[in-house]
Amino acid sequence: MNHTETILEFDKIKQLWESLALTKWAKQEIADVQPCMNEARLQAMLKDTAEAKAMLEKCGNPPLSAMEGILELIATAQKGGCLSGAELEQIKMTLVSVRRMKDYLERGKAYQLSLAYYEENLNSLEELEQEISMQIRNGNVEDYATPLLRDLRSAIVRTEDKMREKADALIRSSKECMSDSFSTIRNGHICIPVKKEYKFRISGTVMDKSSTGNTLFIEPVAVAKYYEELQGLRLDEENEVHRILYTLSAMTADAAAVLTEDIRLLEKLDYVFSKGKLSLEYDGTAPRINTERRIRFENGRHPLMEKSTCVPLQFQIGDGINGIVITGPNTGGKTVAIKTVALNCYMAQCGLHVAAQEADICMNSNFLCDIGDGQNLSENLSTFSAHITNVLDILRKINCDSLVIMDELGSGTDPAEGMGIAIAILEELSKSGALYLVTTHYPEVKQYAQKKENVVNARMTFDRESLKPLYQLVIGEAGESCAFHIAKRLGMPISMLKTAAEAAYGKSSGLEQLFGHEPDEGLQKEHAPRIQKKRAIHANQNRARQFQRGDSVMVYPGKKIGIVCETANDKGVLRVQLPNKKIWINHKRIKLHVAAQELYPEDYDFSIIFDTAENRKLRHQMEKRHVEGEEIVTM
Repeated sequence: MNHTETILEFDKIKQLWESLALTKWAKQEIADVQPCMNEARLQAMLKDTAEAKAMLEKCGNPPLSAMEGILELIATAQKGGCLSGAELEQIKMTLVSVRRMKDYLERGKAYQLSLAYYEENLNSLEELEQEISMQIRNGNVEDYATPLLRDLRSAIVRTEDKMREKADALIRSSKECMSDSFSTIRNGHICIPVKKEYKFRISGTVMDKSSTGNTLFIEPVAVAKYYEELQGLRLDEENEVHRILYTLSAMTADAAAVLTEDIRLLEKLDYVFSKGKLSLEYDGTAPRINTERRIRFENGRHPLMEKSTCVPLQFQIGDGINGIVITGPNTGGKTVAIKTVALNCYMAQCGLHVAAQEADICMNSNFLCDIGDGQNLSENLSTFSAHITNVLDILRKINCDSLVIMDELGSGTDPAEGMGIAIAILEELSKSGALYLVTTHYPEVKQYAQKKENVVNARMTFDRESLKPLYQLVIGEAGESCAFHIAKRLGMPISMLKTAAEAAYGKSSGLEQLFGHEPDEGLQKEHAPRIQKKRAIHANQNRARQFQRGDSVMVYPGKKIGIVCETANDKGVLRVQLPNKKIWINHKRIKLHVAAQELYPEDYDFSIIFDTAENRKLRHQMEKRHVEGEEIVTM
């Protein structure tokens, strides 16, 4: 996907545009479309779009179809292949589209539209259409396609009826031998259901039998004599059907050149009318095209935004003004404004209408964009690094016929250095002679634009009372970020605002004019939950945790010797193994007798001491496999 198309959102315009086309060729043309660099050709493309839109408005949608795979069918016919009935019907539907398109364009001639005269280049091939219509219906060859086919199919029906009558007569005459009262078809033969014990009573050939074997399906001799006749008739019918299909395929092959030209023209018309449909989608206008480096929009809009909610854009550049520096508050519409200009210019140079009441647009050799934070994680580039990399790439490609848009010029780094880089970039843009639109917050860049020849400031309007952007571009005036006003309206104390203003502009007697003489109430603190710190571990708990599993201890007051089997919990209670029982006891009632490391080797398995033989055996089994219904119970 083209990077510029993605930034400008032309890729979304393409998706909408492709959905309005029907043929695969037109969709591919839309996917591959690029800005036109030939003035005469671009004028012709825009004229086609305007006339397609006019015809859509006056005559309705054109009778086009997808025509998927038609050229492949024509190629098959040209190679001597036989097209099926369904394929020939596809050819017929294409011929119907050609004929209807001729009628549609003929109606357009009444409005003096040159696009309507494409009708003269279409050949409807009505003879071929009529032949296919007369002989093919619902994908099959019609009974009345030829007299011979009609006679053959009638004879087949009569023969099948005779066979059915013979079988039914035999069933009625030998009811006691039958397991059912009607005939059936087995392996293409008409058979009667005969009970197994009566098979020698009926003369004929066994064709099948029931799943139980009690019923035999026999083709009677009286019926079989018609079977060969029926097969002969069906073979003759098949040969006649193939002859008809081959004849129609040959007629298609004879008309291949004309039909191919018709299809190519229908595909081209599909592409042209898709541009007209797209213009109707966003209520587009045909722009004037110039090569004098001038762009003007009256009531311009972003084509992907709702017309009812979009604030119209009044814009003009050129005629001595090469650059516009746009300032204003965040979310004020600066980025949308520059993208609206660039996108509409890009669309116009692709032969599309623009979203504006009126537009005069110059041709551009390339469209160069730097919008968004541009952070590239895969290349480990910061926002600023990615921004500068992109800017340098733009400056290498730029020439006097370029259109450049840059958002947040010099952002992403130290403000002083960023401001300097922004001015350096503007100098290079100015030297190139290109048309450029940039957005910024730096006051120094505004001052640079005021002093620089061929560069003007512009601002996005903002309602200080409602804190809402008005999305209107005013060229010739520098804007402000309105940060202090927004912060004040949102409740920032006067003392903090004065500190901010002094830090930004230095001490000034004008601060009272900016903030007035309102009393400073300071920030109203809100109650917040307190953090509950973890309690320090008591000395007794430290002592309790000194006892380790396996330590030999003396239990008071009885002075019995035991072994620690579970270390102390948060309450300082341990579990001690005494002879024949385990007890829970506070650490204060025990005293270390012999430490575990002196009694047992490293990594000693204490389950030998603390577990029963049954538990140890069961644990050993569980380590190998699941033991259903068993669990280890610690006493």
